[in-house]
Amino acid sequence: MRVGILTAGGDSPGLNAAIRGFGKAAIGAYGMELVGFRDGFTGLALNRAVELPAAALSGILTLGGTILGTSRDKLHKLSLDGQVRDMTTQAAANVRANRLDAVVVLGGAGTAKNAKRLMDAGVNVVMLPKTIDNDIVGTDTSFGFATAMEIATDAIDRLHSTAHSHHRVILAELMGHRVGWLTLGAGISGGADVILLPEIPYDVDNVAATVHSRIERGSAFSVIAVAEGARDVHDSAEYAEARAMVKSAVTSTERKAAKAHLAVVESAQREHTFKLAHELERATGLETRVTILGYVQRGGSPGAADRMLATRVGAAAAAMVNDGVFGVMAGVHGNAVEPVPLSDVADRTKTVPLDHDWISTARKVGTGLGD
Repeated sequence: MRVGILTAGGDSPGLNAAIRGFGKAAIGAYGMELVGFRDGFTGLALNRAVELPAAALSGILTLGGTILGTSRDKLHKLSLDGQVRDMTTQAAANVRANRLDAVVVLGGAGTAKNAKRLMDAGVNVVMLPKTIDNDIVGTDTSFGFATAMEIATDAIDRLHSTAHSHHRVILAELMGHRVGWLTLGAGISGGADVILLPEIPYDVDNVAATVHSRIERGSAFSVIAVAEGARDVHDSAEYAEARAMVKSAVTSTERKAAKAHLAVVESAQREHTFKLAHELERATGLETRVTILGYVQRGGSPGAADRMLATRVGAAAAAMVNDGVFGVMAGVHGNAVEPVPLSDVADRTKTVPLDHDWISTARKVGTGLGD
């Protein structure tokens, strides 16, 4: 068998480990040939193919990023020469031209939608779940998440020193898109005093009350972990209403107007963490500072947990390809890696359930959640 492989969406620790895990199993255990495509689905649409012999997989286990490059481009909306084109059919044609029996794609929620489009075009597809956000349905976790949580936890640890020394409130903004898994996990692990999540709209007065109660107990500082998608009660309602308008739009004109309105709302709320910092400084009388971790959370060498996970998922995906199991994602369920239909994954998001053990744990140890 000849199999193509590509990485799509944002970069993440463990991508190279997963390429290696799949490639070594595919070549060594099943005698397959491996072909890589550079820069995500763009590379597949433009046929940027490169042969990947076993030697090309040597030494990449510990490397951050992806040796194949990546992009967030969508197959059905690919910008080429100033024009937006649907390149799904061309991508499928390139699969046939390269005599590929299947294509393996590594990515997150957006990648799942592109993978399903490719599947619907007649291509045998297997997806490997990658994201630091941990927001992919059908899998307990995804490679990249554990390493990002370690990095974010370390940052929160370090911010405690400055917050304590200067009697300040420090807000650490973490990634996670529209879900709070990363912020919740790192916030608990790093001992954040308040954790603010997209799933729980916060009230500024409640956050200030938590800071005040700490001051009364003799702790004249606070460290607050803020998810990039977190919003206060008012902004959350405005954002939810704007998204609902997009979903309920019927005509293309209505949809275009609704998306334009949503973009305005998102732009106005983009610096919500700085807004919260100003409000808390006024409410508490403590100097308040903001640290935005940004892409630091996605870079560097993957930790041991992600190397293990990526290798397991990659090897399991090679077995699925060998067995002719296609149109699926290699989902992690406990100690097993099992096929999950792409139709169950695409266009869905795994948010933090309000009754999740991590939420109850945070409350039990006295962490404020802003509600």
